[in-house]
Amino acid sequence: MTIDWGRAAAPDLAELERLADEAFARLPEEFRALASGVVVRVDDFPTEDVLKELEAESEFDLLGLFTGIGLAQGEAAPRTGQFPNVIHLYRRPILDYWAEHDETLGAIVTHVLVHEIGHHFGLSDDDMEAIEALADAEAAPA
Repeated sequence: MTIDWGRAAAPDLAELERLADEAFARLPEEFRALASGVVVRVDDFPTEDVLKELEAESEFDLLGLFTGIGLAQGEAAPRTGQFPNVIHLYRRPILDYWAEHDETLGAIVTHVLVHEIGHHFGLSDDDMEAIEALADAEAAPA
């Protein structure tokens, strides 16, 4: 399939959400089961409050964010009035990252989604970087 780049447009919010849904569907069943009930939301950018809280230098610094109570911090049963756990994917920063790197958009969306699900599991950024480094080392040719 050849893409007519002269007519191509950046994916809109709905298209990026479709990519995220497809990425989630390809994850292992056990992984998806542990993330059941997590809402995936696509926005153009993080809110100003989020940017301030995370001390981001730019609205393009954040590709995704997990908000809520992760599995490691959660209670056995949700409380009444408790907001759902949400994975936010930020379209414009993701597209900017895509434009600057040699990766497919689908691969980037999958990576960000898995990373934020990792936060739902209670993993820190350092934990996930260590896991990714191990996976990369195991995948490298001998």
